[in-house]
Amino acid sequence: MVGGFLGALGQKLAERWLTLLVLPGALLIVTATVSRVLGHAHALDHQRLIDRIGQWAQAPVASSVGGQVVLLGAVLAAAAVAGLAAQALGTLVQRAVLAAGWRAWPRPFRQWVYGRVVRRRARWGAAAQRYRQQLDADARSLALLGERADSAPRRAAHQAMHRVGAEEPDRPTWSGDRVHAVSARLERDHHLDLPLVWPHLWLMLPETTRAEITAAEQALTRASTLGGWAALYAPLAVWWWPAAPVAGVLALTARFRLRGAVDAYAQLLEAAVRLHAVELAEQLGIEHAGPLDRLLGDALSQRLRTRPREGPPPS
Repeated sequence: MVGGFLGALGQKLAERWLTLLVLPGALLIVTATVSRVLGHAHALDHQRLIDRIGQWAQAPVASSVGGQVVLLGAVLAAAAVAGLAAQALGTLVQRAVLAAGWRAWPRPFRQWVYGRVVRRRARWGAAAQRYRQQLDADARSLALLGERADSAPRRAAHQAMHRVGAEEPDRPTWSGDRVHAVSARLERDHHLDLPLVWPHLWLMLPETTRAEITAAEQALTRASTLGGWAALYAPLAVWWWPAAPVAGVLALTARFRLRGAVDAYAQLLEAAVRLHAVELAEQLGIEHAGPLDRLLGDALSQRLRTRPREGPPPS
């Protein structure tokens, strides 16, 4: 039974290695080879490519079995390296997009990000003001006419505000602000310190809830890795111009998927805290009746916050 389990596990890992690393890496290697063979002058000359492949096939190394094995091994190794590089670049893409610690970035980047945050705050403030004005107009219509106004203008104003940020911007990107909005809302509504509470809450969440959040995190990682592939394709445009639109399509797809994955992850994160914070309080011995409120949020934060040592350290 154990051998069967290990065999199935090994097969699944091999399939993931082949799907996530080798196949996309092999496609990148093929594209790099085509860019080197054709160049800008013969970018779409497929006959030239076919002739070159025929020349390679007739080479002594490619015609022998041993040479083919070595060549296949080299291609697989290079493809795997390309896949690892894409994953590493994807991690950088995710950190740059979420920009959680941008205030600690080096000075040139920090200054640029700060200017972008200021501009996004101004845009969000103007959109929020229009939304509040629409709410006031709807309230006056209800008071004077006794009926609700058309909800379309209110929804449009709210969507315009949400396109900038779910809450007042604190990050340079929409995705970063979408995650930050969860912390901002929980702090404002319930006085809950999310970075402090979340590790403890994660350990007691139901398995189904953790599986949903983990799936959302994996979708975010895959979208970020797609951005890493776009970064690897982009330099090939120096030698072969069709690589530029390929990199552009990958980048746009990564951006679209990143937004969707971040939004799903943020929704699940906020829902998990609101639904299970009372259970965490019970586990910690905090008496509370009713749903999550500011009193419970203060109690949880106070219970979990580390206090500095009082008095001199023991000798």
